[in-house]
Amino acid sequence: MVSLRYLPAYAYALFAASITTAAPAPIASQAASSATAKTAVAVGAVIDRCTTPGTIALTFDDGPFQYTTDLLELLRQNGAPATFFLNGQNMGNIYDYAGVVQRMHNEGHQIASHTWSHPYLTSLDYNGIVSQMTQLENALQEIVGVKPAYMRPPYLATNDVVLGALADLGYHVISCSIDTKDYENDDPSLIANSVNKFNAELNAGGSIVLSHDVHEQTVYTLAQAMLDEIKARGLTPVTVAECLGDLNRWYR
Repeated sequence: MVSLRYLPAYAYALFAASITTAAPAPIASQAASSATAKTAVAVGAVIDRCTTPGTIALTFDDGPFQYTTDLLELLRQNGAPATFFLNGQNMGNIYDYAGVVQRMHNEGHQIASHTWSHPYLTSLDYNGIVSQMTQLENALQEIVGVKPAYMRPPYLATNDVVLGALADLGYHVISCSIDTKDYENDDPSLIANSVNKFNAELNAGGSIVLSHDVHEQTVYTLAQAMLDEIKARGLTPVTVAECLGDLNRWYR
């Protein structure tokens, strides 16, 4: 697969021209300061958008993977914290990327759970759901010394059993209000579809963004396009916990 990083100038221009330009939304107020009191966030209930005005939460699922280090560098250059919903065993084994996870944590990104092996949680019984969550907790405790308080169900699939188990474990359950569908568009000729979808759903009021750091075009094209649009609109990129007003309880 050819990355847009290596396209000649005329080809990149064609890509840029293919992106639909939407009229910017009115500039929102900036994120609440660190002095803002913690807001209670529900456990065991699906949350899909921010509650702090002027904020947006970029989230990345399914990693860590080979592109995650480059994404961390991009986020550092843009001064943008993000939330990573990690797996223990999915695209790779989390222990093989321990250094990447440590960097993620050290640079102020929020580490959250996407289960150990990315199953449909709705296909599991209560004990199976708990096992998926605690296996990843144990790995993250070993690697960075934290256990997440936030999670995203694989495939966004939940039912009463899933939500009951996650409530018992004390997890905030995060969905999304902007789904870039980047997994359908991981090609230089298609990624503009995800950029356009991001812009359209941002126009519609979305604020928690779903994308994946395991896809090349997400890391090398979509992420910067989203950050540029966020900056143009005067929004503040923050972690999911921060966008929900939860300044103190990222971890358990």
